[in-house]
Amino acid sequence: MALIVQKYGGTSVGTIERIHRVADRVAQTQRDGHQVVVVLSAMSGETDRLIKLAHEATPTPDEREMDMLLSTGERVTIALLAMALRGRGINARSFTGRQGGIITDSAHTKARIARVTADRIREALAQGVIPVVAGFQGINEQSDVTTLGRGGSDLSAVALAAALKADRCIIFTDVDGVYTADPNIVPAAKRIDKIAYEEMLEMASLGAKVLQARSVEFAAKFNVPVEVNSSFKEGKGTLVTKEDADMEAVAVAGVTGDRNQAKITIVGVPDKPGIAARIFGPVAQANINVDMIIQNMSQAALTDLSFTVPRADLKQAIPIIQAVAKDIEAKSVSVTEAIAKVSLIGVGMRSHSGVAAKTFEVLSREGINIMMISTSEIKISCVIDEKYLELAMRALHAAFGLDQAQPAASQSGS
Repeated sequence: MALIVQKYGGTSVGTIERIHRVADRVAQTQRDGHQVVVVLSAMSGETDRLIKLAHEATPTPDEREMDMLLSTGERVTIALLAMALRGRGINARSFTGRQGGIITDSAHTKARIARVTADRIREALAQGVIPVVAGFQGINEQSDVTTLGRGGSDLSAVALAAALKADRCIIFTDVDGVYTADPNIVPAAKRIDKIAYEEMLEMASLGAKVLQARSVEFAAKFNVPVEVNSSFKEGKGTLVTKEDADMEAVAVAGVTGDRNQAKITIVGVPDKPGIAARIFGPVAQANINVDMIIQNMSQAALTDLSFTVPRADLKQAIPIIQAVAKDIEAKSVSVTEAIAKVSLIGVGMRSHSGVAAKTFEVLSREGINIMMISTSEIKISCVIDEKYLELAMRALHAAFGLDQAQPAASQSGS
């Protein structure tokens, strides 16, 4: 008998009919002799509806109250699924994030998990009860409700799987696995059988929407095997697991694109020690993630500093940066929103040379200018004009042979 954590996303529980379908799948898992813990998202569109209501109430909703509001979406789905299971004669019980023992820090709307006690979940399992847990939410040390950011139900599921030492964590979603690129943009994209944690983490953080990046980070840290599978059809999905030798056989595993980018440039920054800390300290305190950073060569003791932030955080970031620029006596601040980031990812880059050169050659051949470049051992990212993103993804996907079917043992990507 295995202990399996199953997570179902918003589209999977978007209607009562789909909730009944989830109940059937959960019931079958129990009939197969397994213990099961279910983690649910809110119904598709519900979180956006609640955010819209908040902004109708006030242009700048308080983040603590936002968490209180947004946490209601998952409460609806867990209660409905528990009812559907009990209607089938199966003992099930719903639990909020608090009742499930998910303890977080106090960074409202994007809290990080500090620990998971899961005492009531273990107790329910021992009694033969199927726990149905609200994803996306937890509670801080002051007993305030917190939420884990977009895609946070993935993190809830992986964290519970780690705490319970589950045999598997299965993320059921509206796609049947991880692909070498977004199939909506690159029709030739292929589904991957197996992908390394490190690759999946890069892909998730660089625009692939299949898994939340922090959930992959958590899975890697606690060695939780994660499967990505479809809620709507049977069949094999993608296993996210430890790296093996086969994964290095392919130089590039996948191509991602991210439109959620904005570039901020501070012009005329005094070139002296401590300036970077004065710029990025207040940004970090506001819980805004900075991605790429480029500093030009100094001229007349002045330099220009450009960096990217999530476009969703731009409104919050601009006044912070303007205040810092004034404080350090920089000349001006400019913002560019119509940018995107295209990235190549693969653990095979460690042992294959020429990937960067080929990337730049392909983009040049398509007439695409590169504004910024960032690299690591297993990824190359380029910031480009947003209007060229889909062209860039298709061109790179073809150039690195991802359009062609690969042997199952060596596939890896998103």
